[in-house]
Amino acid sequence: MSWEFSAELFPWTDWESSWVFVVVPEEVGEEIAGLSGPRRGFGSVRVEVRIGTSVWRTSVFPDKRRGYVLPVKKDVRRRQALDVGDVAHVVLRLV
Repeated sequence: MSWEFSAELFPWTDWESSWVFVVVPEEVGEEIAGLSGPRRGFGSVRVEVRIGTSVWRTSVFPDKRRGYVLPVKKDVRRRQALDVGDVAHVVLRLV
């Protein structure tokens, strides 16, 4: 099963080199929670992600305020010319 959505990149903290994430839409997060098997550390769920031409495996992480969040690594942001505040088109698939 896969989902497509667009979401704004945001920093986890105000610190310049902090992690950057997008929020998984609530309805997608609810489906992920219902379909995913055993959780990994921090309640994470393994996924494969495509943004532009970049494809990689990572995890989505539950966040009490936002639902699930997806980290977007620096290399992907650089290759896709994305920065904090930009909107990324995301294809997300459970693995």
